[in-house]
Amino acid sequence: MQRNDRSVIDLQKELQNNEYPGRGIIIGLSEDGKNAVTAYFIMGRSENSRNRIFAPIEGGIETKAFDESKLSDPSLIIYNPVRTIENQVIVTNGDQTDTVYDFIKEGKTFEDALRTREFEPDAPNFTPRISGMMTTTDGKLSYELSILKSTAGDPASCERFFYDYQTPIAGQGRFIHTYRCDGNPIPSFEGEPKHVAIGNDMEAFAGMLWPSLNADNKVSLFVQYLPLNGGQPDIKIINKNQ
Repeated sequence: MQRNDRSVIDLQKELQNNEYPGRGIIIGLSEDGKNAVTAYFIMGRSENSRNRIFAPIEGGIETKAFDESKLSDPSLIIYNPVRTIENQVIVTNGDQTDTVYDFIKEGKTFEDALRTREFEPDAPNFTPRISGMMTTTDGKLSYELSILKSTAGDPASCERFFYDYQTPIAGQGRFIHTYRCDGNPIPSFEGEPKHVAIGNDMEAFAGMLWPSLNADNKVSLFVQYLPLNGGQPDIKIINKNQ
């Protein structure tokens, strides 16, 4: 791993110093080059957002209410964050996971799917939709990331950004999240996905991510190490609500 690359940020410090990055996606290649790695976390400020857990489903995960009696509005918080279709793993922060899945199933592309969607209708924040997709072919990984966000909080203007990583470097990945920091309204993420380091040990990676997230706002974390040789993935789910 090229640890001397100055573009690679310290992910632990990045998370520790940001009280509210919101929802985040990390995709990359393990240091030994053997695993396609993805991580997804959710955070929340309201009781409705915090009242969630990740639960496994076939080929992915779903969000569920921890206490059904406290679920006030499921529209933007209950969805499938991760789904798998053949050699592709889709991870997003909303129901656009299903949009991408359906388009891929029809032979269309990640970008085709997301050009039909825009940011969330949760004024005044207009939360960005962040999405990623890993493709594993012949023992190699490629991946894509996207963010759909409003132009300076204008609900009439959607900006769509797509990032394509065809030859990822072992031990490195990219990190994108919904919010730049906490605020009211909450400012959207800006710039390219951040360049981060990824090791070989799933438990160690999850063990770094979870305690680095703000203790009050973190809700759930999913980490997956998928062997490029076609083996079964190692998966870790951590829920604040137990």
